Parts: sequence; C-alpha cells; structure tokens
Amino acid sequence: MTTLLIYDVPDDALRYRVAEACLDYGLRRVQYSAFVGELSRNRQEEVLLRLRRLIGARPARVQLVPLCEKDLRLMKVLVTSGYVLPR
Repeated sequence: MTTLLIYDVPDDALRYRVAEACLDYGLRRVQYSAFVGELSRNRQEEVLLRLRRLIGARPARVQLVPLCEKDLRLMKVLVTSGYVLPR
C-alpha cells in the first residue's frame, strides 16, 4: 500500500536518524521531512515501532498516512524551476 510518512523533529541529529530509518524501509524522500513508498500494514507498524524506539521521550511528531490508488490518481504536484529535491 502506498504510504506517506511525514514528521516534525526539532533535534537535527535525531531528524537525520529518522530520515535514515525511512530510507531503510525503501521510502523515497519527496520533501525535507516527507517520504513516500510501498509498505504493507505489517511494515507500517514495524517502521512506527522503530521510530518510537528511536525517538524515545524526545519531542517529535510522526504521521503515517496510507494513500489509496484513487487519491493518488487525483494528486497534483507543483514544482517551480530551480527546485532541487533534498537529499
């Protein structure tokens, strides 16, 4: 199932580790703190558990949003000239 994972993590080092975890699960970056990719329900739970352990009691907000095919077909994207996707 296509999944959007977005997060707000104030700590720079922790934010980097959250991004690395997303990449480990095969998600691709679409914004600085947003990743998308195919995750089964089990993998969705697995990535959330990993992030929960990684973040611990530090301030953070993580949202995992399953996206249906119908909504994906309706998606609109605006990219302006000169935009470079973050690494």
